Amino acid sequence: MKIRSVLLTYILFISIFSSAQNIYTGAEQMDKLIPLLKGKSVGLVVNHSSLIGSTGTHLLDTLLSQNIKVKKIFAPEHGFRGTADAGEHISNGKDKKSGLPIISLYGKNKKPTSTQLKDIDILLFDIQDVGARFFTYISTMHYVMEACAKNDKPLIITDRPNPCDYVDGPVRKDFLKSFVSLDPIPLLHGCTIGELANMINEEGWLDKGLKARITVIPIIGWKHSDPYSPTVKPSPNLPNETAVAFYPSLCPFEGTAISVGRGTKYPFQVIGSPDIKVYTYSFTPRSMNGFDKNPLYKDRKCFGNNLRNINPPKGLSLQYIISYYKEYKKNGKGNSFFTRPKWFDTLMGDSLVRKMIIDGADERQIEASWEGDLNRYKEIRNKYLLY
Repeated sequence: MKIRSVLLTYILFISIFSSAQNIYTGAEQMDKLIPLLKGKSVGLVVNHSSLIGSTGTHLLDTLLSQNIKVKKIFAPEHGFRGTADAGEHISNGKDKKSGLPIISLYGKNKKPTSTQLKDIDILLFDIQDVGARFFTYISTMHYVMEACAKNDKPLIITDRPNPCDYVDGPVRKDFLKSFVSLDPIPLLHGCTIGELANMINEEGWLDKGLKARITVIPIIGWKHSDPYSPTVKPSPNLPNETAVAFYPSLCPFEGTAISVGRGTKYPFQVIGSPDIKVYTYSFTPRSMNGFDKNPLYKDRKCFGNNLRNINPPKGLSLQYIISYYKEYKKNGKGNSFFTRPKWFDTLMGDSLVRKMIIDGADERQIEASWEGDLNRYKEIRNKYLLY
């Protein structure tokens, strides 16, 4: 009883801290959440970002302290504790602290199966998104929604603010549908996960037009255009708000010959390559636990740009990709810039962007190519805004 009392006191302290910041995430609103879960067998779709307050306890620990019967944990890319590299295989396992089974939703099993949901009455999804289409937590949410719809399981989504809250970039073309581009939304979708879930559900984007039984617990004290910095890094290579802000503009570099700083302490804040030396800044990627164990150009010096003291773009910027392509072309290496063209197109959501860069189009001309689709998306988005 004493331990529980101390934990409840700590949760109260965190709630007071959060109120001082004037933001309550959905997961912090226990008065709304507990009545929905009481007496039910619960499955959690959570990771390391599922915290209560700025330095709070994990949602799992909080629910267990409230005698909520959590049966199992479903973990997305990077795993339950958020330490696995991008694309690294995630195995099923057991949480050492609670003893609960952990089921991976990354790899071959991206969607909870009927067997895995058989002993579950209700699922709860609580993960910090960053607002970019290719950040795979929202694809995991899509598949969880499908599984809930097919197995008649209700789903609670505890909403969190979008730290990169812009609507920008190409809307994903149908032929480039993949786990990093699952829904027909722009590169920067401008939604919270709760808004996006309602959009996916009501626009008929689930398999065979299925609809999930969703309850969204909205954020209190945040609205669109308000700044927000996650209290914990959303994934191993997004360690701070600068990385999050540059991530949408730099992630497509992963389909090129340019390093985005994986294997350094500044991923998505430095860019460069050993192939061209027109920039004075340099860095050397290393194998780093908690960041990337096998980064591009490991142990090779890269020359490029340090973006840590530069104001990030307000939305999507193509200036870095265009300028680096021009430097490669100027040095006779243009044909070796897009090392994985299909992957670049998949991340971008549209193959036309790469083709226009090669043809010498400037940023404004490329932006004009997606303007019509983006305006149509904005009309759809307006129907689902909660803030």
